[in-house]
Amino acid sequence: MDAAPWLKNYPPNVPHEVHPEQYRSLVHLLEDSFTQHAERPFSVCMDRWMSYGELNQLSNQMGAWLQSLGLEPDARVAIMLPNIPQFAVSMAGVLRAGFTCVNVNPLYTARELEHQLKDSGATAIIILENFAHTLADVLERTSIRHICLSAMGDQLGGAFGSWITFAVRNLAKMVPAFDLPLGSGPSSRQVTPFKQALAQGAQRTLKPSTATLDSVAFLQYTGGTTGLSKGAVLTHRNIVAAALQAHAWFTPALDGKVKGNETHIIAALPLYHIFALTVCLFAMRLGASLSLVPNPRDIPKFVKVLGKRPYHILPAVNTLFNALLNNAQFRQLDFSQLRISQAGGMAASEGTARQWQQVTGSAMIEGWGMSETCAIGTNNPVTNDHFSATIGLPLPGISVAIKDDEGNSLPIGESGELCIKGPNVMRGYYNQPVETTKAFTADGYMRTGDIGVLDDEGYTRIIDRKKDMMVVSGFNVYPNELENVISLCPGVLECAAVGVKDEHQGESIKVYVVRSDPSLTEDRVMRYCQEQLTGYKRPRFIEFRDELPKTNVGKILRRELRDKP
Repeated sequence: MDAAPWLKNYPPNVPHEVHPEQYRSLVHLLEDSFTQHAERPFSVCMDRWMSYGELNQLSNQMGAWLQSLGLEPDARVAIMLPNIPQFAVSMAGVLRAGFTCVNVNPLYTARELEHQLKDSGATAIIILENFAHTLADVLERTSIRHICLSAMGDQLGGAFGSWITFAVRNLAKMVPAFDLPLGSGPSSRQVTPFKQALAQGAQRTLKPSTATLDSVAFLQYTGGTTGLSKGAVLTHRNIVAAALQAHAWFTPALDGKVKGNETHIIAALPLYHIFALTVCLFAMRLGASLSLVPNPRDIPKFVKVLGKRPYHILPAVNTLFNALLNNAQFRQLDFSQLRISQAGGMAASEGTARQWQQVTGSAMIEGWGMSETCAIGTNNPVTNDHFSATIGLPLPGISVAIKDDEGNSLPIGESGELCIKGPNVMRGYYNQPVETTKAFTADGYMRTGDIGVLDDEGYTRIIDRKKDMMVVSGFNVYPNELENVISLCPGVLECAAVGVKDEHQGESIKVYVVRSDPSLTEDRVMRYCQEQLTGYKRPRFIEFRDELPKTNVGKILRRELRDKP
């Protein structure tokens, strides 16, 4: 059997391996890009552009300010920002200062935020004021000592930026009241406005980063099978490898059609999510520019952004492709420059793919990855002119294997757990040695929890999930977390959460509840979930039952609820 059958189907000129060692660290890659493309545009948001040179200067200032705080050498700095220019400035600043980025979903509830801040041990946070009320609720139970508080218009320039901040605060009323307790003595905290942090950093000299490829760059949180999210430890080597793998794989669709540093990419997916984060870093490696979309849920505004300038790469999850297709104005756009429609984050629907190609003339290219693999894993060739209904081929430097429960590799065509090995695969889970050990086979492959089949051409098809994880609009949701939360709702005796197929968002969440209080209503459970869970984790369906199916030792049989609803 061919040990790597996928290599024979690589597009021409795509290398079989990547070499992260060409960079000393991710910081080296970023600073090289900032210098090389200094005059080129990096991002545009609300028609305000930022060049690579400006990103270099601003992230230098942010890094110098962070270094002035006296943080511990391996400090974790949380970033709780949407897709606005401050995100790249903050991310690059944290890395250049020699610290570790902890990306946080801005829409997290207080409970979710508290867990991530406490688990990561973050001592500083860069946050948009729109979400400061959530931080205020949990601040005194965390190790946060330094808060960098940004307003929406901070990086949108002079009068326009001030107007945007005013409008967000006073017209849209999108900044709930908050009070960040400063404390005193050992527990004292410092709150610094984002612009002030940059100004203070400008008066200092950034000390060069001493990070190596083996230093930790990101703690990227992912759903936890135990009910709490876990931090995937992503090193500088992991991230550099992922950027090089993406660069090697995607450039064949651009060669001869558009120069790499003239490529424009749509950044509508949230940058705190590993899919969009890796796209952002790939753009930096390429010298490409990004259209930042702070709120892609507002489809009419998003479509207006798409109509403003030619774009060449559109990464999205199936639900976003669907939402665009259902907008009449979108169908009138010019798609002649669209080179890659990259689907990921959740299973792509063949019906959506067919309709997308009819409307845009661009084939939907599906890929697969995880937070633990820097979103890189397998992908269909970007030169494809059709939807393959597979997750494609392993990218350069990656090996996949289909294994049984004992870790033995299975023959071609047999189904088993999809396992992956490569330079982009995480070191492990932060402070969770037991979970880390469980995640890897004896021969170094990471278990993904997906059940797949590898064919003799090297293509993989996902057929099921070994775990009970749900994927809702590209976000991983673990039933244990939902059940732990909902079980605390007054009137709930026990509950079980499962995923049900949803043609728009892949899966919706259904929760089966056994009541201890007969007067408990669906509305009360839903309102409780709205208070405790961020949007994509909230159930769409609640069903009350007298009892739940269980094994003879009392374990709830979620699969039976899925198969026999």
